[in-house]
Amino acid sequence: MSTIGDGGSESRRELAAVLGEQVEYYCAVAGEYEEHAIPGAWGGGLEAALDAFAPAGRVLELACGTGLWTAQLLRHADTVTAVDASAEMIAIASARVADERVRFIRADIFDWTPEDRYDVVFFGFWLSHVPLERFEYFWSLVGRCLAEDGRVFFVDDAYRTPDELVWGESSPMVRRLLNDGAAFRILKVPHTPAELEDRLNDLGWRVAVTPDWGPFFWGAGRLHAASI
Repeated sequence: MSTIGDGGSESRRELAAVLGEQVEYYCAVAGEYEEHAIPGAWGGGLEAALDAFAPAGRVLELACGTGLWTAQLLRHADTVTAVDASAEMIAIASARVADERVRFIRADIFDWTPEDRYDVVFFGFWLSHVPLERFEYFWSLVGRCLAEDGRVFFVDDAYRTPDELVWGESSPMVRRLLNDGAAFRILKVPHTPAELEDRLNDLGWRVAVTPDWGPFFWGAGRLHAASI
């Protein structure tokens, strides 16, 4: 699985540009986001797995999007802090989840510093948008967000259409189109459960990544005590 460029200054600028365009895409797509979802992305086995995990206590949701998962988290959580870089997404989510137990924060996750620690960190369909160059940083952030003995749960997919792969299958970058034809570059890293478990194990996490039907998978676990 390739990264963007060779790690030099030009490559870092390119990565920053793509990440900025990715935020622009999610701002622009917010109103039609759910029209583009893969069938089965909500509900079914993923929802059942989250309910079995029972994300109780103080929950942090990273990249909350339109709030579909936020609503499900509230079936178990005492409070939910939901972070997203898109004001448009947060507006939809806050209208959908009108609950005093939820606090929304607009912030770019790669620039955000947590002020609290949480019993659970959750992210739905976000990890595949984290470039491999930022993978270790992102998981160190998750670790900093967790209380002692805190847990993590995520859902994602490895689905990329042939039309998106304009830079080839080996590239983590894809092209996404809005209904009006506007095009954006975003990251979509096609993780597999076994590869993802190995990557997390190397970083000191003990996370089981379980395939669901089709391209979907979910992961659950915690940071190994020796890594804290």
